[in-house]
Amino acid sequence: MSLLDGKVAVVTGAASGIGEGAVRRFAEEGARVVIADVQDGPGSHLAEELGPSTSYLHTDVSQEDDVRAAVAHAVDKWGRLDCIFNNAGFGGVAGPIEETDMAGYDGTMAVLLRGVFLGIKHASAVMKQQRSGSIISTASVAGLQAGFGPHVYSAAKAAVIHLTRSVSVELAPFGVRANAICPGVIVTNIFTASLGAENDGIREAVRGRLGDAFSGMAPMQRAGLPSDIADAAAWLASDQSSYVTGQAITVDGGLTAGRDFADFGGRIASAYGLTPEQFQQQIRAQA
Repeated sequence: MSLLDGKVAVVTGAASGIGEGAVRRFAEEGARVVIADVQDGPGSHLAEELGPSTSYLHTDVSQEDDVRAAVAHAVDKWGRLDCIFNNAGFGGVAGPIEETDMAGYDGTMAVLLRGVFLGIKHASAVMKQQRSGSIISTASVAGLQAGFGPHVYSAAKAAVIHLTRSVSVELAPFGVRANAICPGVIVTNIFTASLGAENDGIREAVRGRLGDAFSGMAPMQRAGLPSDIADAAAWLASDQSSYVTGQAITVDGGLTAGRDFADFGGRIASAYGLTPEQFQQQIRAQA
């Protein structure tokens, strides 16, 4: 028996990146999935590729009618809703705080926070009646620590984490769980699009360069992949995580765990004109 046999899920932002990875993983594990996105071409092609266990629906997560329709589509087509993965997102407005465009602010928050709120709102109405369900939302390490994203993006992701905790308390008595996933540096279209890489060939080349650049950032010495987040989402959608709720689960290769003391010590040693070995010897001598 597969991990998600018989489950029905809605995944937003599902036509590419983390969302596409989740759709593929969910389908492999036996789930039926609504691919909810604004990218009609890629979304439709993904549904055609994966077959009758998936269905594409144009969904702008900033619009309540669209989110309501995605949830209703899952229930109408397959009779229930076991999981919603509120994943749709983008980098949003960026730049110094005094230069932040307020239309950009509103548009960023509409997708990154309002979109998640709407997904939780409409999924929970169905799941409460069923007395079961898993709500998963994509947050970010940028919602945990400063320096991993633009100001508005970071604030929105921090809000997603706390919204998840708050909602989890309300929904727990109904058997409905709510959790967030905080990805680290994952090679996705968010980065390639921001670099202007819209052509497929250029996009793949940029992804390769990003993978190389990201590989040294986390202690695990590799870039994160959409499949890493999809694995975590599949587990949270499954009954194997039935006692897990209200959590912000970080999937970042150790990025936010801290720095290696050997590296830190090496930087201090260099300030005193010592080699790392000499610095370690001095520490041992004083112990």
